[in-house]
Amino acid sequence: MKITCIGAARTVTGSCYHIQTKQANILVDCGTFQGTKDNEKRNVEQFPFRSSEIQYLVLTHAHIDHSGLIPKLVKEGFTGKILATGATVDLCGVMLLDSAHIHERDAEWENKRRLRGGKPPVKPLYTIQEAVNSLAYFQGVVYNKIIDLGNGIRVRFQDAGHILGSAIVELWAKDDTNEKKLVFSGDLGQKNLPLIKDSTPIDEGDFVFIESTYGNRKHKGVTETIDEFANAVAESLTKGGNVIIPAFAVGRTQDILYILNQLSRQGRLNHLQVFVDSPMALQATRITLKHPECLDKETLELMKTGQFPRSTLTLKFTESVEDSMAINRIKGAAIIMSASGMCEAGRIRHHLKHNLWRSECSVIFVGFQAQGTLGRRIVEGAKEVRIFGEEIAVNARIYTIGGLSAHADRDELLDWLGKFKKKPQRVFVMHGEEETALGFAVTIREQLNLDAYVPEMMEEIQI
Repeated sequence: MKITCIGAARTVTGSCYHIQTKQANILVDCGTFQGTKDNEKRNVEQFPFRSSEIQYLVLTHAHIDHSGLIPKLVKEGFTGKILATGATVDLCGVMLLDSAHIHERDAEWENKRRLRGGKPPVKPLYTIQEAVNSLAYFQGVVYNKIIDLGNGIRVRFQDAGHILGSAIVELWAKDDTNEKKLVFSGDLGQKNLPLIKDSTPIDEGDFVFIESTYGNRKHKGVTETIDEFANAVAESLTKGGNVIIPAFAVGRTQDILYILNQLSRQGRLNHLQVFVDSPMALQATRITLKHPECLDKETLELMKTGQFPRSTLTLKFTESVEDSMAINRIKGAAIIMSASGMCEAGRIRHHLKHNLWRSECSVIFVGFQAQGTLGRRIVEGAKEVRIFGEEIAVNARIYTIGGLSAHADRDELLDWLGKFKKKPQRVFVMHGEEETALGFAVTIREQLNLDAYVPEMMEEIQI
């Protein structure tokens, strides 16, 4: 059996594993590279396999760095099945179309520039129609049920507790008479966050591929984090400006709405005026309420008693461009949430352009900011940033609330890995910036006495 680490190797994004046996030819994830220009260039390169020969794509969850190249895969000849949880299927129906819209728009803008320079036009990575076409290959599965793919591969999805529908993939691969069990953590969620359940412990696996996004740090406790978030919002609003929260439309937005609702009901934050400027976030919120099997007991109880999603705060979802533009005429006392969470695309860039230079405003980051992104530059203290071709001063107060991350921290990753009753033969550390992944591998070796290794991009692993 051969496993090729096509992405998320010594980098956070671009998750994709190519698994080959004598009978099987499958992928786990097919995600977009994000962040630096060098990373993003990989998205337009040819796949290092023939798309038409891939039998199955097993998808851990809907985030674009795990799913974003699926339309390209289908466009280039894939005709197999894409297995994902029902919630992930629903979310991909929203997220892949949104991704296609961004690719079409970016190509349109680039072609205007190329036309002025006398250069030939470029095509988008994939179109909205091509994204729609890819949805026909999705097949929903349920948690905790073994599925025989008929090619010597069996898979089971377990709850990863990261976003709605996220999954840990247990994969049994038989080659000749030998069967080995692989475990792909996907993205593991932080414990005790609102809305969704905690990640499922796994008992055994011969080889484990574990994420390491926050493998070099520990989050603050949830109670302490919510206090920190509440104080940041309250302090910001007393200054008379707006509060801008870059938030992923899927997962993070719903978590923040839940927390703001609770803080408002408790009287800790009063008279909140909240705008969620993301059509996709509205769709994702509706999908969240459609999948109670993914929600924790507290959320289900709130839904049963009618206290969720009804809120004491003033909440408005904006869908049209006109409504979005109107938000930027509000000079103070508004909480504005918009995607993308790393400020790389979408309406958030417009809100930053109108508020980042104002000292009475603030920006609260509640998620991971990858290298090379606008969000990362702001968090690291840039004095000015370029948005839509204009230099914008960074005068607003910048808050980073790391404890609201949807990713498990170092100790939670170690705890999950330490629950294997039989020690894995080897642990492959993935989905982390190079220094973080290498450091986490050392931590695994020292604290759990496991063989931990960090693959290179495109490295082939023979098992």
